[in-house]
Amino acid sequence: MADKSFKLEQVLAYRGEMEKLCKQEFATAKQGLEKANDLLLRDEEHVNELTQEFTCRQQELDCIDEMRMYSDFFARKREEIKSQRERVEHLDQVMNERREDLLEATKDKKVLESLKQKKLDELRQAVKQKERDFLDEISIQKKVQ
Repeated sequence: MADKSFKLEQVLAYRGEMEKLCKQEFATAKQGLEKANDLLLRDEEHVNELTQEFTCRQQELDCIDEMRMYSDFFARKREEIKSQRERVEHLDQVMNERREDLLEATKDKKVLESLKQKKLDELRQAVKQKERDFLDEISIQKKVQ
């Protein structure tokens, strides 16, 4: 009976849990990247709209202070967008690392699953062989009697 159980069942369960954890980490990283990308796109669209507005209003601006405010605003927004792009790149790297971890965890689990299936197939073959041997023995005994 001890031969019938898969000896590495606990390891397989552990690897299954590790795979689930890696899936969750990957999903979290992917979600963070998508949010950061959305924020970057919104910021870029906002700056483009304000640039168009500034271009249209440039002739109407009377005071150098207004021009300076626009200039300062655009400089600050460029820095924010640059910072957000760096954040997106970092999150993309994190997501790729999580993807690699997930692939590795999946491979590890599949190796054990295939080993378990192989052992199960061997057990079935052994049982079939014992049944054949038993039936052969019965048929031989009937012929002898």
